[in-house]
Amino acid sequence: MSCLQTIQDYALRSVGIGERLLPREDFTLCEQVTLIGSGMIWNIYFGLIAIALGFFAATGMALAKNSSNPWLRKPAEFFIYVFRGSPLFIQMFFAYAVFVVLKQSVPFFAPFTSAWLGATLVLFLNTTAYTAEIFYGALQSIPKGDLEAADAYGITGRTRFTRIVWPSMLRLAWPAYTNEAIFLFHATALVFFSGFPVWGQRGDALYYASYFADKTFNPFVPYPILAGFFIILTLVVITIFGQVGKRLNRHLPQAVIRRPGFMRTIMR
Repeated sequence: MSCLQTIQDYALRSVGIGERLLPREDFTLCEQVTLIGSGMIWNIYFGLIAIALGFFAATGMALAKNSSNPWLRKPAEFFIYVFRGSPLFIQMFFAYAVFVVLKQSVPFFAPFTSAWLGATLVLFLNTTAYTAEIFYGALQSIPKGDLEAADAYGITGRTRFTRIVWPSMLRLAWPAYTNEAIFLFHATALVFFSGFPVWGQRGDALYYASYFADKTFNPFVPYPILAGFFIILTLVVITIFGQVGKRLNRHLPQAVIRRPGFMRTIMR
């Protein structure tokens, strides 16, 4: 089988498109790269959904923790403490066990025992807690002069938040939030090795890497391939978040670095 035919058969296998049976022997490098890459579809899905929803939820949670109203502040503090204080791996196991019990009496919770929904929910709650703490710290670090200037110009309420508080919060929090996004995508590798089962051998990238490592008794091929895919994914995340960070800081003066000319370098 040619590598092109292997890509056609297995590139979308993790989402149920293509060849149903996994290769059993004489594994080629193309098969390993293709199947592990196919599993990365699930890792990207988990990360994107959790990041997209968690960003807005974390903003509200940070504002609640920063509120002077104890009915808002205390629940937010408790939520953040619980999800930051317990390991994500344990949260996965606990959530799956709870969903299994609940679906026996309430059929509505049956889909939550699947990784596409249940694991995504856990990742969403986890990143919401960590991001909320980052945003809360940024809220506390907003220069008082900016807020005093807003008060002096009579900018209050929603306009004050959308024009001054929220942009300043994002600008201050963005480097730490970029790290959180990277850690979240890496954490997606835990999904199918926690409590949520693999359905029809349609697992994530780590599932396929482990499959090849077990069959060949050689972990030094599939796991470096897996690491390579995550390195590429991390580079993409850093690039996208870096561009957003530049956009947020576009109004700030940028340092101009003068590189020494060739003749000046020679003279030195």
